Amino acid sequence: MPWSSSLPRIAKMGARTRFAAMLASCVALLWLGFVAGSRAASDGSGEKLSVYSKAANYSLLVEQRNGQDYVGLLELLDPLGTVSATADHSRWKLHFYQEELEFNDKKSKVKMRGGDFTLPADFLLENGRGLVPLSSLSTMLPRILGGPVEFHQAARRLFIGDVQVHFTAAINSAAPPSLVMNFSSPVNPTITTEPGKTRMVFAREGVVAPASPLSFSSNVIRSANFAENNGAVELTVNSSAALTTSVSADRKTITLTPVPQVAQAPPPAPTPPPVYGARRYFAVVDASHGGSERGAALNDEIAEKDITLIYARRIRQELEARGITTLLIRDGDMTLTVDQRANGANIAHPAIYIAIHAASQGSGVRIYTALLPAGNASVGPFVDWNVAQSGYEQMSRDAASQVAAQFQAKQVPVRTMAAALRPLNNIRAAAIAVEVAPQGDDVSDLTSITYQQLVAFSVAAGVAADRTRLEASK
Repeated sequence: MPWSSSLPRIAKMGARTRFAAMLASCVALLWLGFVAGSRAASDGSGEKLSVYSKAANYSLLVEQRNGQDYVGLLELLDPLGTVSATADHSRWKLHFYQEELEFNDKKSKVKMRGGDFTLPADFLLENGRGLVPLSSLSTMLPRILGGPVEFHQAARRLFIGDVQVHFTAAINSAAPPSLVMNFSSPVNPTITTEPGKTRMVFAREGVVAPASPLSFSSNVIRSANFAENNGAVELTVNSSAALTTSVSADRKTITLTPVPQVAQAPPPAPTPPPVYGARRYFAVVDASHGGSERGAALNDEIAEKDITLIYARRIRQELEARGITTLLIRDGDMTLTVDQRANGANIAHPAIYIAIHAASQGSGVRIYTALLPAGNASVGPFVDWNVAQSGYEQMSRDAASQVAAQFQAKQVPVRTMAAALRPLNNIRAAAIAVEVAPQGDDVSDLTSITYQQLVAFSVAAGVAADRTRLEASK
C-alpha cells in the first residue's frame, strides 16, 4: 500500500500533532494488514462483497454498523490501482491516482475536485480505516474510477467495467439430448448433485443472468434457476433423471447429459452393491443412513441421509484430487444395513474406512474410533465379527488424530473419542467416523458449500498426511 505519499503532510505538522498522526498511520497500517489477511483468507462464511474487474477478482468482508452494511474503501480500491489515505482526527483523505476525496467521521458529505456529493449514510472512521455504506458504491465509484460500475446490491456483487461473464443454455439434438451451456469466459464452478437437481456454484466468476428464461423443451432436462446471493451465483438445473457433467478443455462449455437408464431396475439385493473390479481402493467413504432410513431430522427440511451423501461425495473428490483412490459405499439413496456396509468395506480391503454422520446439536466436528465389546475373541483363522477392528485400534486412533489436527488448523472445533458406533468394530482396517455439526449455531451451516468444502478438505488432508503409515497396513 503506497502510504509513503502521506509523509510530506505529516512533516509539516507540529511535534505533538506529527506524533499523533504517525501513530494513527501505524494503527491504520496494522488494521489494514489484518483486513487484507482476512480478505485473502476468507472462506466465504459471513457476508461478503465480491468485486469483478479487469485488474482482479476479489472479495471483501461486509461489516454491520448502525444496522447498515459498510465496507472499507481503501481495501476496496487497493487491487484497482495506486491508492493511499491519511487520517487527521475526524478527517480522512483518500488519494486514488489523480483524484483526492475528503471524508469526515460521522458525516455524509464528501469533498471531491470534480464536485461534492452526499453519501446515503454517514462515513465512519475507525482506527484509521475509512468505512463507506455499501449502498453508496453504485454512485461513488464511477466518480472515483471514471468508468462504468454495475452494482447488484442485494447479492453484493460489484462489476467494474465490462467484465460480466455471459452465458447461453440450450438443448442440443444429440441422443439423448444434452444441455449445453456456453460461457463468454472460462469458469470453474463447484458442482454437486442430488435427486432431480444439479447445482453449480460460481464463487469467483462474474457470471450474470441470461437475457432469456432458462426453460427447455425437454422431458428430461426441464429448466434451470439462476440465483445470486452473498457474492456468489448458484445455477440449478432441474431434471427428471440423473445427469453427468463434463467441462471443455478451455472451461467455456459445460455439458449436462442424462445418465443412460436401464429398462427395469433389479430388485433390492441383500448384499452390498458391486464395488470391486480391477481397481484397488485406498479409502472407503460411507455416507450413513439412506433409503428408508432417513437418519436424524436435522430440521423440518434437512434429513441426515441427504447431508451425509453430500459430504461423502465432496470428501471423495478431495481424496481423488490427492491421488487417493476412493470408493463410496453408498452413492445414491439406498438402504444398507451396518453389516452390508462392513462387508462392502472389508471386501474392498482399503487402508482406511471413513463413516460420515451429521448432527444438528453442538458445533464443529466429532471424530470417533471403535469401542470394542469385552469378552469376544477370534479363534484360529476365524475373526470374530464384533471385534474385527481389534488389530487396527492404534492405527484408527492415529488416523483420527491426523484428521483432527487438520480441523484444528482451520480453527474448527473438533473432539476425538471412542464410541460403540457400528460398523467401526467390524472393519478390518483403520476406521473412523466423522460426525459433522454446524460450524456455528445455525443448522443451515451444514448446507453451506463453503463449510462442506472445509470439512472435505480437512478430512482428505488428514488422510493424506497419514498416507505412508496407512499404506503399510494394506
